[in-house]
Amino acid sequence: MAAPAPPTPPRRLLLPLLLLAVAATWTGATEGGGGAGEYNGVLRRAQRSEFAAWMAGVRAAIHERPELAFQEHETSALVRRELDAIGVAYRYPVASTGVVANVGTGGPPFVALRADMDALPLQEEVEWEHKSKETRKMHACGHDAHTAMLLGAARILNEHRHELQGTVILLFQPGEEVGTGAKKMVNAGAVDNVEAIFAFHVTVMLPTGVVGSRAGPLLAASGFFEAVITGPGGHAAMPHSTVDPVVAASSVVLSLQSLVSREADPFDSQVVTVTRFRGGGAFNVIPDSVTIGGTFRCFSSEGFMRLKRRIEEVIVAQSAVHRCAASVDFSAGGSPLLPPTVNTAALHEHFVAVAAETVGVAGVRGAMEPCMGSEDFAAFSEAVPSSHFYFVGTRNEAVGAVHDAHSPHFFVDDEALPYGAAMHANLAMGYLRRRAAASRGPGDSHDEL
Repeated sequence: MAAPAPPTPPRRLLLPLLLLAVAATWTGATEGGGGAGEYNGVLRRAQRSEFAAWMAGVRAAIHERPELAFQEHETSALVRRELDAIGVAYRYPVASTGVVANVGTGGPPFVALRADMDALPLQEEVEWEHKSKETRKMHACGHDAHTAMLLGAARILNEHRHELQGTVILLFQPGEEVGTGAKKMVNAGAVDNVEAIFAFHVTVMLPTGVVGSRAGPLLAASGFFEAVITGPGGHAAMPHSTVDPVVAASSVVLSLQSLVSREADPFDSQVVTVTRFRGGGAFNVIPDSVTIGGTFRCFSSEGFMRLKRRIEEVIVAQSAVHRCAASVDFSAGGSPLLPPTVNTAALHEHFVAVAAETVGVAGVRGAMEPCMGSEDFAAFSEAVPSSHFYFVGTRNEAVGAVHDAHSPHFFVDDEALPYGAAMHANLAMGYLRRRAAASRGPGDSHDEL
């Protein structure tokens, strides 16, 4: 899917000026073409019985056969079959099992929409007709819904392909749950020349029919650490002849608590949590080593890296106080350090305007509280000049969609699928239309779908 590079000056200098111009047009989005009626019409299209049933069927098929990170072979094949049926071109494989599709002119500007595909190593406990058929594998984070909704957006976009004033890139991403899928897609060139990108996530924090997000930091940077504290152990009856790593590790755990309470800016929310403490196996033996581990989170990249540095300093120094040695590993289990997910202000303004016209003002939460959870979508945010992540509500007590993600009882309300499909399609179409209007200048800003 070759694409010409944007003209000079370099896009990272040009784009902020263009976004300011684009943002100026968003406040008047209901004037002229692309207003509330047409955006809401896209939602009504996705809610038609045939369309909604098709998306629900896609989700059910994916849900029955969940696949873990970078093993999404059947899921990827299903995505490709559906894209073939819709008539949308794609590139495969990308980052092992990923798929990159495109709709539109084939030229700039390029805007991307992303959905993740992988499942969790979890035994499903929801009893329904499409319960997971794979032992200890479950779509407990809604990625089956994300994939179905992006396919729905692909179908809508393809119906409007001759009206698109640019190209929409559709990213079906593997390996989100292990935190490396997005980065691998970036390295594979999936977002080369893309200037804006949107992603969503289903949530029971919001009822079905409601969408939400915020400008600025939305999800935290996150990392894991594992430390091994060593000292020659010995008999518990003669501690004076040993160097006790249990005491050293206990001191380390207590000292780590002060990193947030005494060193962090109160207005820069941070978390350091020790979740693992493993020592010896006998009551009368002081072990030679103790392993501790945990997680740390922060909403700013600067604070995150400072926290990482201080965690290592505290562990090593406190261990030395107790005559022990210590080593710290921030890649324990192969988990990468994830930067924060930060929404571009201009794209958030676009999101609020499009959402109000799609689902109605009452269905928009434009100032959600940030969440200490994390997302590897942040890798796309670092590679693309402008990015936005938002939530699609799926809470519905009537169908049991009340449990948080990563629960064996997690369930998605299929009525939410048309909202995600319509929002993704409208965000992309609206962005390209208003981007074209901004490029033409204020004297020629006719805006039509």
